Amino acid sequence: MAKLRGHHLICLHFFHGEGYDAGFVDNLRSVMEKARAEEIRMCAGPDDVCAGCPHLREEACRYNEGAEEAVAEMDVTALRLLGMSAGEGADWGKIRKDLAPLFREWYEVYCARCTWRRACEKDEFFRSLSKNMKPHHGRQGRKIG
Repeated sequence: MAKLRGHHLICLHFFHGEGYDAGFVDNLRSVMEKARAEEIRMCAGPDDVCAGCPHLREEACRYNEGAEEAVAEMDVTALRLLGMSAGEGADWGKIRKDLAPLFREWYEVYCARCTWRRACEKDEFFRSLSKNMKPHHGRQGRKIG
């Protein structure tokens, strides 16, 4: 069973083979295979993706100052948008189907200024969700990791 934190339930759908280093990318691929094949367990805090991250230290994201708090906020938002909570189980395919109606809010708050956005833009699913967003004047995006 793949253990995933909130924002990974959304962001991993746009994984396109990029990451911090080869070990991190290999771990991501392994987590993705497991998530597609088995039930996912949502968690609060570091997950199976974080386990391969060079910025995980002392069970917290140390990408930059305030990163752990920003990631935890993203996790809460992702779970709220998906109507889920930590500890629950979920199906990868169902989560993917549920992304379209919530994507605009996620994009405006997180993707718009995320440093990973260019990697996500290489993914066809991300591009299709972006293309189908209607113009909206809302909150400004936040810079993430």
